[in-house]
Amino acid sequence: MTKKTTGIHHITAIVGHPQENVDFYAGVLGLRLVKQTVNFDDPGTYHLYFGDEAGKPGTIITFFPWAGARQGVIGDGQVGVTSYVVPKGAMDFWEQRLSKFNIPITKMERFGEQYLEFDDPHGLHLEIVEREAGEKNTWQFGEVTPEVAIKGFGGATLLSARPEETAKLLEDVMGLEKVGEEGDFIRFQSSADIGNIIDLKLTPIGRGQMGVGTVHHIAWRVENDEDQLEWQKHVASNGYGVTAVRDRNYFNAIYFTEHGEILFEIATDPPGFAHDESQETMGEKLMLPEQYETHRAQLERELLPFEVRELD
Repeated sequence: MTKKTTGIHHITAIVGHPQENVDFYAGVLGLRLVKQTVNFDDPGTYHLYFGDEAGKPGTIITFFPWAGARQGVIGDGQVGVTSYVVPKGAMDFWEQRLSKFNIPITKMERFGEQYLEFDDPHGLHLEIVEREAGEKNTWQFGEVTPEVAIKGFGGATLLSARPEETAKLLEDVMGLEKVGEEGDFIRFQSSADIGNIIDLKLTPIGRGQMGVGTVHHIAWRVENDEDQLEWQKHVASNGYGVTAVRDRNYFNAIYFTEHGEILFEIATDPPGFAHDESQETMGEKLMLPEQYETHRAQLERELLPFEVRELD
């Protein structure tokens, strides 16, 4: 069986206070809060989703905010850096914007592309790169207009405990194409126009520790439920222990840990985020899966309040 993922579906990370998280990703980066719900396995924790106006796969970063939790350590077995892609000509805007909010930046080059590197308030490593490919994000928030807005993911840098095994997985199991090697990195590419570039670091740096400021997992796109079941068999046939299908309301998910210790999810594109509230009102109120609706009053008392606010 030959399978090829089109690219990244979403990336999920652990952060601190939800207001700090919302202020940064909505207020500074200009992303839309497309869904506020809870962690289905831990309903006392928010699960917040940010993306483009429609919440399309390849644009979604999600967070479990644990205020007061211990700081994690970024290292092997994790996504080390999450890349965002912006339109050509937008880099000056982003350099000025990050400086406006006193966010330290570093400029660097990799595979012939210029990057702005910076951290979010809780220590997640991020970067911005310009590329022609990908639709404009029509969401406008504060001074972030569609001409400069983040389109979605550029990709990610993976840190592996066994880079040669992860490279084999990306190419032979996930169906990405190896497109280059430079210094300490191999670059892989999928067919999507965003969320399609994976840079794998070839030298382990020491095991990561889960906590605030670290990525929990990276999710890959599949077409639908039928395609996902094929992927489940495909992954298992290549020697990986893969979970049963789990209903995440906005997509179905299966999970496996690859041999470099990175947690992978395979997620369906449908049904998306507008099936339990309208696209116009997405993200405005707490949405709960059916099994937790009877606990709404208690959860709303326990969850820390936050608001989406313009910071400009």
